[in-house]
Order: sequence, then C-alpha cells, then structure tokens
Amino acid sequence: MLRLRLPRSHPLRVPFLRAGVPAALTPHDCGGCHAWSSPAGRPPRPAAWDSPPRPARHGEPVGFLDPLRGRLWSRGLGCLAGGSRFFCGEATGGRESLSYDVVIVGAGPAGLSAAIRLKQMCREQGADLSVCVVEKGAEVGAHTLSGNVFETRSLDELIPQWRQEGAPIEVPVSSDKFYFLTRNRAVPLPSPFDNTGNYVISLSELVRWMASKAEDLGVEIYPGFAASEILYDENQKVVGIRTNDMGVAKDGSRRETFQHGQIIRKFNLREKSLVQHQTYALGIKEVWEIDNAKHELGSVLHTIGWPLDRKTYGGTFLYHMKDRMVSIGLVVALNYHNPFLSPYDEFQKFKHHPFIRRLLEGGTVLQYGARTLNEGGFQSIPNPVFPGGAIIGCAAGFLNVPKIKGTHTAMKSGMLAAEASFKALNEGAGMETYLDSLKKSWIWEELYQARNYRPAFEYGLFPGLAFSALESYVFKGRLPFTLKHDKPDHEATEMANLHKPINYPKPDGVLSFDVPTSLYRSNTNHEHDQPIHLRLKDPTIPELVNLPKFAGLESRYCPARVYEYVTDEKGDAKLQINAQNCLHCKVIIGF
Repeated sequence: MLRLRLPRSHPLRVPFLRAGVPAALTPHDCGGCHAWSSPAGRPPRPAAWDSPPRPARHGEPVGFLDPLRGRLWSRGLGCLAGGSRFFCGEATGGRESLSYDVVIVGAGPAGLSAAIRLKQMCREQGADLSVCVVEKGAEVGAHTLSGNVFETRSLDELIPQWRQEGAPIEVPVSSDKFYFLTRNRAVPLPSPFDNTGNYVISLSELVRWMASKAEDLGVEIYPGFAASEILYDENQKVVGIRTNDMGVAKDGSRRETFQHGQIIRKFNLREKSLVQHQTYALGIKEVWEIDNAKHELGSVLHTIGWPLDRKTYGGTFLYHMKDRMVSIGLVVALNYHNPFLSPYDEFQKFKHHPFIRRLLEGGTVLQYGARTLNEGGFQSIPNPVFPGGAIIGCAAGFLNVPKIKGTHTAMKSGMLAAEASFKALNEGAGMETYLDSLKKSWIWEELYQARNYRPAFEYGLFPGLAFSALESYVFKGRLPFTLKHDKPDHEATEMANLHKPINYPKPDGVLSFDVPTSLYRSNTNHEHDQPIHLRLKDPTIPELVNLPKFAGLESRYCPARVYEYVTDEKGDAKLQINAQNCLHCKVIIGF
C-alpha cells in the first residue's frame, strides 16, 4: 500500500483517529513505512469509516503516478481514495498515515484522467483498488486559470458520453486568426493552428467536472493537502508522500530535510532516455469581461512579434469564451538573452497595441495568473518511470508547442499510466509498460511531428518562421533529422553590461496594471507568518553574482515580484523574498 501521512493539525485526522485501529490488524514493515495490515494482507474497513467528515472536493494539475504493490504515486493528479481506504495506525512524530493502492498528487487533467481510468478498469474487471488524489488548492480548479482551446480527443476516449453528461464544453472555435505584430500594425499570416473541432473552455470548470466524475466512481479527492515530501524505503523506492504541516509559524521548529520532488534528477531519468535538457517558457494570463459588441464567441487569436524582440521566442493569445469573457496572455521563452527583460511588463505593454487596445477598452479584469510551461517537446521527454512511480502530464513535458496545447496529451498520459498501474497491481507487470504504451500512442507521433518547431526559433524569429512553415506545410513533420535545443535556459542569459536597461511605460490603471493590483486579482492567499517555502541554496549568490553581473534579474523575471532588492541600513542592496506574493508559477526553474 502507498502511505499518505497527514499533517499534525489537519482536521481530517480527528475522524480517522476516532474510528480507531481494528484489533485484527498487526504491524508490518511495507517497504520502509510501518503501515498496518490485516493477516489476510488487506485491512477490514470499519463501518465508522464509510463516510468520514471531509472538506469540499477537488484539486489541480501536473503529474506523477506510482505503483508500489499497488502503489501509484502521481504528481499533478489529485487525491482520490477508493472503497478500501483505511487508517494505517502509524503515529511517527505525531503524524498518522492513510494507506491507498494509488496516490495521485495534483487534481489536474492528467491526474483526474488517471484516477477515472483506474476506477473504470476496476469496474470493468471486478477489481478493488483504493485511489486517492491530493490537491494543494483549496478546491479543484483553484490553481487552474480559465481560458483554454481544448482538443477533445482524450476526453472522447475517456468519457465518450461527455456531451450527454453535461461537460462544460460548449463553445466551439468559430474563427482562428494569426497575426504578426509591429509596434502599431497587425499583419495577418496563414494560421499554423488547426482548431477545427476544438472548443474554447474554462479549464477550471472542466477539472471540477472531471473531479465530480471521479468521485462518482469512488475516488476520494482531498483539497488543501500539499505534498511536501516524498517518502522512500531503504532501497530508494518511492513508498508515499508526506503532506504539509498546518499551523506552523515562521519561528516554529521544522526539519530541514524536506525533499520537494526532484524525481527526474534523483533517478537520472533524462540520462536514462538519452534526451536533452528541458527548456521552459513563462505564460502570463488575464481573464477580462469585455463589451458585448466586441465579443466574438469562439474566436481564437494568436500573435508573434512585438512587443518581444526578434531574438526572443514567444507570442500571445486571446480566446473569446462564454459570458463576454476573454482570456488574454503572453508566453515568453526563458532562454531570452537580455537580463533587463521583464515578462510581466512586456505583457502589460502588449495590451496597449492598437489592435488589442480597442478590444479591451471599456472592459474589466477578472483574474490574473502565471505558470511556467515545459517547451522541450519530444527531444526532452525523460524516462517517465522510476522506482515506485511514473511521471505524467505536464511534469513529463508533453506540451505540443506549435499547437500551444498540452491538456489532451496530459490526459492521455494519465490514462496510459493508469492502465500500466492497474496491470502492475493486479498482474504483477512492471510500470515499464507505461513507457511502451506512450511510444505506441498518438502522443508520441504528435510530439515527434512537432519536434523541430521550438528549436528552429533558436536561430531567430524569421528563420524560425520560415523553417517551421517548411516543416509543417511541406514535410508534415517528417524531415529525416531532429534539431537540438541550444544551451539550457539559465546559460542563455547574458551579462547586463552587454545590454541597455528597458524603460517600460508606467501602468495606466486601465489596460495595464502594477504587480500589487494583479496579485489581488490572482486570489493568492498566504498567511504572512507561515514558513517561507522559498529558500536559497546559497544565500551569497544574489549579492555576489546576480546583482553585479545580471543587474538582479530575479527582480524582473518573477511575475509576482517575489524577489526584490532592498537597501539595508548600511546602504547595501540585499535580496528580500516576498514569499506571500508567490503564484507558484515555478519560473525559478528556468534560471
């Protein structure tokens, strides 16, 4: 069984404690965690546990799946528990443990797809596996900003009757436009995006709907649980996760040995697959409500060019959703050269382009958010299987860069991992079947055909456009060679003395806004006295390296101004970490 350790002060602990530990249970050592099991190998379930009190349902995305004798540990799924849930009876350091056959971390499209598929297979084959999804968000979808052009291919496979069952997929793409922007003009180009049959949706609404479907199948979803540590046995096999402590103030004692999921690095999964490094981009998004006369339901717009320079890869999007809402955003590759570039300010500047301004004027901003994307594609997919688990969804890098879509591939990867895990738990097969299934699936074919798009832009905007057009329209992704990514993103940053500072316009409070205003719209809520989750490996680097050589670039690449240089009483600049601002966008991984 996979172990889930609850925080010391989480309210869920009390009901399970009251239920007590069945007398028939005896302790045994299951791979390094002292769980409890019945002599028959599986614990009885007390009647008191059939409907324990628990918080509201739901969670968020990005994934790992893990099959240890039935253990599936997944990052980016959520926490679902099936009919054989039980209380382990362990109390180490004041913590109790819950054991499940499958634990999925993150209730996003990949994780929820895995949970649903596992329970579907249980029904089809008469099996009984407990499935748990843990989600750090207060509810499912809380960290999933609305606005997505959705390809239904995976959902058609997972829940073919989704139309009849009320899935929140209602707005088909009505038009698909692509423009090259100069400072004042918008030049139409042939669209490389084929969105025929796709839908403009709210991804947060979709994952909430998927969560309800998962719960109908017997999956338990626990929002408000952040996976703070990975648990290993003596053979370094993943055997569980530890959830976050609640109610610990800044001055509270806390172990400094927490591990935060460096699975790919720990198990050398890139080296095992002989793949290249991952490359990243930062996506910044707002959701607006605009005038009804300007709203074009289902319209999809993408642009390249201004405001970014011709050496920086990136682009923008604008999707017309239902209820007069539009989702607008900017994506900037994190291998940009100029340390003075601020993705947040580039986005604010973009909204003042005449082509965009006339649409937004008179509108109101409803939401703000940011997220780092894996853009390495086919060349950067690591071996997704590790001892005790597997990687699924965006964590594995299944984003199709030219499509700017990853939800459908994330969902499919979750389904394939679920099928491999089911075999591992019931037939004794290895999780390597997940990798085999990936290579035989349409995910592999789709990402292979798109493999040269992103690295082509390492040569600049216009060479990249020319090559990608040739690749897409003439060779259809079948060129007999594969382009390599250039150096890792953090190595692409050039010294500040090679560039001039960028003077960004002051926000006008109508179309463009300062960071505090945007943070208010992000619904970010951190207690000011909670432990800081951002720590420096070497606290001397900011003042000795980043500030003198790169002009303190971290104060600009973060879209929430988490990193700020302040002057101390001696007049020296010191890095201040405003952890309460954090959007959990993970932009720091690109640097």
